[in-house]
Amino acid sequence: MTRYFFDIRDGDELAPDEEGMILPDVMAAQEEAARALADMARDMIRGQPFRHMAIEVRNHDGPVLEASFLWRVQRKQ
Repeated sequence: MTRYFFDIRDGDELAPDEEGMILPDVMAAQEEAARALADMARDMIRGQPFRHMAIEVRNHDGPVLEASFLWRVQRKQ
């Protein structure tokens, strides 16, 4: 079991995860990051034409993976 930290990036802002979560492997960390990112996207994109969000996952050795979401609305005339 490994402790993974899920740092949240919203545009240029980074909110580091100080607690982390103990998970069995990197695949479990990937699934957790994807679920959390989907929840964030649902809550944050309303009314905004552009948004980039990411969850940067790390363990005690450093970066492991990044899950990112880009929301862009382009109106056609």
